[in-house]
Amino acid sequence: IVNVVADMWGSMPGMGHSGAARAGMVSFTETAAVEWARAGVRVNAVAPGYIASSGMDNYPPQAAELLRAMPRTVPLGRMGTEAEISAAIAFLLSPAAAFISGTTLRVDGARPQARMGWPMEQPDEAVRQRVAVRPFQGFHRAQTPRVFASAPAPREDA
Repeated sequence: IVNVVADMWGSMPGMGHSGAARAGMVSFTETAAVEWARAGVRVNAVAPGYIASSGMDNYPPQAAELLRAMPRTVPLGRMGTEAEISAAIAFLLSPAAAFISGTTLRVDGARPQARMGWPMEQPDEAVRQRVAVRPFQGFHRAQTPRVFASAPAPREDA
């Protein structure tokens, strides 16, 4: 079993109810892993961070600037892809993860570790060109959300 929970490690002012529910799912994942292990059932969770999905195109137009600014708060300097979440889920369901149970795999570009007041530099262009930082695009039908397709380049002083 792989539960999907959203990032709740960085706090969510104004959304305490949602953070509490997400933390509850992490606790349920850990508890179920212990209770169901004797039946051979592994239970894990995947916690996506900021993922550029088509759902972002449903936000009102006034949210576009905020959405386009989000990657600057991610140490890897970008948003994740739907394919990266799917790959994490497929891994946890595969025989390669046979000894993994009761864990939550965060797929978030180290976003929860970014702290206010601590300088965070974005990866430079040479780093962006390396495979480790390039997004995994495993879906042939994946499309960049419209809000990012027309985005102006991020300002260096922002």
